[in-house]
Amino acid sequence: MSRKCKPDNANFDGANLKKANLTSANIYGATIKNADLRGVIIPNTEVYTTDVDLDFSKPDAPLPKEPKEINIMTRQVIRTDNAPTPVGPYNQAILASGKMLFVAGQIAIDPRLGDVVYTDDITKQTDQVMRNIEAILTEAGATFDNVVKTGVFLADMNDFAAVNAIYAKYFSEDTAPARACVEVSRLPKNVLVEIECIAVIGG
Repeated sequence: MSRKCKPDNANFDGANLKKANLTSANIYGATIKNADLRGVIIPNTEVYTTDVDLDFSKPDAPLPKEPKEINIMTRQVIRTDNAPTPVGPYNQAILASGKMLFVAGQIAIDPRLGDVVYTDDITKQTDQVMRNIEAILTEAGATFDNVVKTGVFLADMNDFAAVNAIYAKYFSEDTAPARACVEVSRLPKNVLVEIECIAVIGG
C-alpha cells in the first residue's frame, strides 16, 4: 500500500498504518501514537516490525530505531546412566541457554541398583549423593568448580557435621558455592539427605 500525501500537523493517533509507504509524504508536524506501524516505511526508509509511537512535531527529532532482538531462552535436558533415573515428571538436570545448569535434588540411590543404599549411614549416603551430582555435572560438561549454589535437605539436623565432612571433600572452603541447609520432616524414600545445585558453565 502506498500513500502520497502532505498531512502537515496531521494526527494519526490510533490509525492502522500497517505496511503503509510514507516515503513521499511530508509528515513533519504529524503525531502518530498507538498506531499499528508494522511494516510501515517512513521517510528515512526504515521498516518497522512492531508497534511504536512516532512524533514528527519537531523536524529534527530523531526517529525511533528498530527494537532490539530479544534472546529466547533455550533449554537442554541432561541425562546420564551414571546417576539415578528420575522417578517422576522431572529430569536429572536442565541446561538453560547453554550456561545455567539446574541439577535436581539427588538422594542416595545407586544408579546401578536403582535403589537407595546405606539406609542408616548418613556418611555413605552423602557420598553417594555427591557422586550422583558429579556424574550429572560431568555429563553437562561441568565440574564442582562450576557450582555456584547448593541446597542441602536433612532429615535430622544432628547429621549436619557428618554431612559437612563429606561435602567438604568435594568443595574447597575458599571457593565453595553459596549454600542453604534445612531440616525437613521427610525426604523421598525416607533417605537421610538430599542435595541440589546450580552451576554456571562458561564465561
